[in-house]
Amino acid sequence: MEIEQEMSIFVKSLKEKGLLDQIHITVCNVGSRKLSSGDDYGAGAWNVFAPNLTIYGFDADADACEAAEAELKLKHINWTEKHIPLALGKSVEEATLYVTKHPMCSSLYPPNEAYIGRFYDLPELSNLDFTIEIETTTLDTFCNAEEINTIDFLQIDVQGAELQVLEGSLEILKRGVLGIQVEVEFSHLYVNQPLFADIDVFLRGHDFTLFYLETAFRHRSCSPIASTQRRGQLLWGDAYYLQDPIRENANFQIKEPSKILKLACIADVLGFSDYTLELLEYLTVKYGDNPKYNFAQTIIEILSSFSDLVESGLDSLPVVANIRPFLNI
Repeated sequence: MEIEQEMSIFVKSLKEKGLLDQIHITVCNVGSRKLSSGDDYGAGAWNVFAPNLTIYGFDADADACEAAEAELKLKHINWTEKHIPLALGKSVEEATLYVTKHPMCSSLYPPNEAYIGRFYDLPELSNLDFTIEIETTTLDTFCNAEEINTIDFLQIDVQGAELQVLEGSLEILKRGVLGIQVEVEFSHLYVNQPLFADIDVFLRGHDFTLFYLETAFRHRSCSPIASTQRRGQLLWGDAYYLQDPIRENANFQIKEPSKILKLACIADVLGFSDYTLELLEYLTVKYGDNPKYNFAQTIIEILSSFSDLVESGLDSLPVVANIRPFLNI
């Protein structure tokens, strides 16, 4: 049975019960220029973790970081958020930044203008405007300098250089990053850039599992016709990866109950509430003697909010049978 639901259904209830007081969520947003409300992590779905929320934003555009900082001062926020004017890559080195007609498409790789020109609406955004020489650094270098031991969720959108950022984050990844949202390309919009397959191999090699792809398409600029069934060619998207602490041989860094709870909350914020339920059930059955990790009552309350489940009988659900011994603890 499939039940329609909103993006997040567990974290609000967990917060109301005080069960989120024990965790602090750290989000790192690489390519943090705020172009829409969806880019404003602190004011969006992640706000449920405030005040136990820290956001680090990185962008090569110092003006964009300055504007974000100024906006934060006006908001009087109750979480920690900083925007740092740094270009992150795979190493500390001199590099060329290819600034495009729309700054959001700027990259460490030159735009593939001959290819871009074949698609509707792309040259106006992605063709080269000018280049500047910059210095890149790594996320690991920044975290070590700032004594940041853990990042829980990593979002990367740097127009083709995402793999470079990941390669410069090996230490922090090993310390237990739980989820990653990364922009990926399926064709060379930038010259010699890594593609989705390269990023997927890298992240699977670091024990991340692909959960979802949000995809973007473009049709040919020369064509006055377009299919109503196909939206054109798949060019890029956002790939969502999460860790799996339940699987055999999972990294010990993510098997701690506090880490699993964080992962459950992150999954819920991202809309993977079925995974959230699996993780909360796992915590309850394995660690439910500890009130901090007993989510039996919360699970029953959430499931009871779906009339179709109630009509079919909650007691018929395996998850309910598994957690019922922990309801009165």
